[in-house]
Amino acid sequence: MGRAVLLTGLLLIAAVLLGRVDLVVLATPFALGTAYALRRRPAAGPHLWLTADDGHLVEGGEVTATATVGNPEQAGYDLTVIRTRVSPWLRMTRVDFGGVRLEVARSGGADRPFVTSVPGGAAVDVTLSGTARRWGRHPVGPAGARAAAAGGLLVSRATVVEPARVRVYPRTEPFDAVEAMPRAAGLVGAHHSRRPGEGGELAGVRVFAPGDRLRRIDWRVSLRARQLHVAATLSDRDAEVVVLLDVLAEAGRSGGVGGSASVLDTTVRAAAAIAEHYLHRGDRVSLLEYGPAARRLRPATGRRQYLTVLEWLLDIRAESSPHEPYDQVFGPHLLSSDALAVVLTPLLDERSAQMLARLARSGRFVVAVDTLPADLALPRGEGWAEVAYRLWRLDRDTMIRQLREHGVPVVRWAGAGSLDEVLRDVARLATAPRAGAR
Repeated sequence: MGRAVLLTGLLLIAAVLLGRVDLVVLATPFALGTAYALRRRPAAGPHLWLTADDGHLVEGGEVTATATVGNPEQAGYDLTVIRTRVSPWLRMTRVDFGGVRLEVARSGGADRPFVTSVPGGAAVDVTLSGTARRWGRHPVGPAGARAAAAGGLLVSRATVVEPARVRVYPRTEPFDAVEAMPRAAGLVGAHHSRRPGEGGELAGVRVFAPGDRLRRIDWRVSLRARQLHVAATLSDRDAEVVVLLDVLAEAGRSGGVGGSASVLDTTVRAAAAIAEHYLHRGDRVSLLEYGPAARRLRPATGRRQYLTVLEWLLDIRAESSPHEPYDQVFGPHLLSSDALAVVLTPLLDERSAQMLARLARSGRFVVAVDTLPADLALPRGEGWAEVAYRLWRLDRDTMIRQLREHGVPVVRWAGAGSLDEVLRDVARLATAPRAGAR
């Protein structure tokens, strides 16, 4: 537009000053072309909306985001350029816009301009689809759009919108555990307690007493003893499981779903798997964060609590602190004496080992789950020598042995069956008779 007006003006001025008609003839096409292109010029710039998946998206699932550009004017946009940023953990490989479907190279991603035309009073969708590679809240955007109209003479200012967040929940690793629990303290549940009550496990046969149900009568014993006897059972009770996440340090490189896992990846996925298992059995599950943020999720049961756990885990961040991160974690109002504490820790900070030892000395039932990657490689370019790295490994192994001497079982996370043997040992210790002084 500026060049067309400038050229026309210069030619007309030169024609007047020099008295040459041929310069007027040369300026006429530029003037007529500019006037014809501007006869229907839009007065407003494009509108832009950015939306993303808001469903229950899990790592490895299909994710879709849509950028919609609208034209509020009757005059159409000859050209509209749309560009949006995408989180590197959202691998967008397909683009659909204007009835055209393109495959995007993985190296380039979706952070590239897309060009389309928008008729007057219409809107065009640019849909990006691909795979969610890692858990978390990943941004799609910010996005921007520019429109060109009047035959390319006019270009609008950029319309920029804020990014949309895609919630990607951690993929639940296969996990199963034995029914043994240290101490079942609730009123109803799936774990067998030592208290008599209405349950499914036989505790013995005793003489009928007022209040016993008729369906509990053992007729074989009653006919043989010539007196009514009933089958006594143990009550089924629920337990409280506290998952304590150590977020003081991060190690390893995250490769997303299907790739290598960092400490934080293993911690979040293991916490989701443990919570899902015990909530499915009817137990109460709560989460605590051992770190500067000191976040806490109250104990509850059911499907709603599982969804709350997944939402809570999306905000996990590894952050170091020079101070004791969470002294209140040992308080009875946060961690009851009957709860099973499953501590997910990489044992990279000495304070984590001290915290485990203090929990064990307080008489609580503690299981430490080692989340450090087994294939953690020697750091390069950070001044670490191989001998120093081996000494650090030996020092960490010594720390684990000392924890076991303090009565803290330490087991490496390996999915299904990881905690079976440890839970049996803890339950056996909890039910063992305690010696007392007379």
